[in-house]
Amino acid sequence: MVGADTAWIIVATALVLFMTLPGLALFYGGLVRGRNVLSVFMHCYAIACLMSILWFAAGYSIAFGQGNGFWGGLDKMFLNGIDAETLAGTIPEVLFFAFQMTFAIITPALIVGAYAERISFGFVLLFSGLWMLLCYAPVTHWIWGGGMMADGGIFGEVGVKDFAGGIVVHETAGLAALLIAVFLGPRKEHSKPPHNPGYVMIGASMLWVGWFGFNGGSQLAADGGAAMAMTVTHISAAAASLTWALWEKIKFGKASLVGLVTGTIAGLASITPASGFVTPVQALIIGLVAGVLCQEAVNLIRNRLKIDDTLDVFAVHGVGGIFGTIMIAAFGLGTWTAQLGALVIVGGFTIVVTVALIFVVRAITPLRVDEETEVTGLDLAVHGERAYDHAS
Repeated sequence: MVGADTAWIIVATALVLFMTLPGLALFYGGLVRGRNVLSVFMHCYAIACLMSILWFAAGYSIAFGQGNGFWGGLDKMFLNGIDAETLAGTIPEVLFFAFQMTFAIITPALIVGAYAERISFGFVLLFSGLWMLLCYAPVTHWIWGGGMMADGGIFGEVGVKDFAGGIVVHETAGLAALLIAVFLGPRKEHSKPPHNPGYVMIGASMLWVGWFGFNGGSQLAADGGAAMAMTVTHISAAAASLTWALWEKIKFGKASLVGLVTGTIAGLASITPASGFVTPVQALIIGLVAGVLCQEAVNLIRNRLKIDDTLDVFAVHGVGGIFGTIMIAAFGLGTWTAQLGALVIVGGFTIVVTVALIFVVRAITPLRVDEETEVTGLDLAVHGERAYDHAS
């Protein structure tokens, strides 16, 4: 099965990169106003490039080096000691590096949705790079790299269960997104509808397809476990799409395309941590609940707390990932101590690191663009380009 495993993870790696480029870029780009769509594309693309280099330089070593329970160390910097013949399980380690690199790309890229339309480009790059190295990579080591939360660690023989990133990806990115939104403050104008719902649907569809690599690839083998992870992923996404749309119809009298596909993402985020453990029926339950839960989280953050998390990153990804992580324990597939304990520890760590980085980075480069730039639109004012002759 070594050859089959390698072939599948090569495909899965491409699928996960496809989630960010162009999937997430189109999904987020369609949700903003026309005068900021290119800036969103720029953020996603530049983050993908920068995270790739930083993961190669140090991120992979921090996450998957031997190190200790907290820190992987720097022995594998620049893939030191790794060649085409070095194995990680049944696949080449260089392929495992590449697969995990795509996760390191999309996690900080998810945060883009919280600060779109008002962030300075310098802050995006510096914050994203430092956050990936100092927050994402250590958490990855704790849970996936044999660190302190893995089996035999601080939670005993059975460690935290997070198959593909409910904690590692979605909780960390969701909390970081919420915090940046709080520090930024609201946009000058944030009542305008998405400029291109078609982009949103196309991007969501790409994310759905790419998620088969995200969750199915996390099995790291071409076997029945990968097939089951893909199946439960699809069921949860479909169920959450329908319940989001139904809940919209009940509350507002109309079900929107943007709502339908946002439900898809909620279902995908929620099944991610559980996708290697649950049955299809359990996945259906997760999806059915996620469509309503995440929509109500959007209402709480946006309308009650008045936090301008531009594209609802925390409500969809953060809440979805946390919910899926808890459901592992609810279904008896993991321990409550490990699931809740990991959420609390990682959540606290993420908050501390994110807030510290916001203070440090904004002392070096502005956090927010000036009012004139925001009104003009980041596309033209920051990047000298415009997607439309008459930007909305």
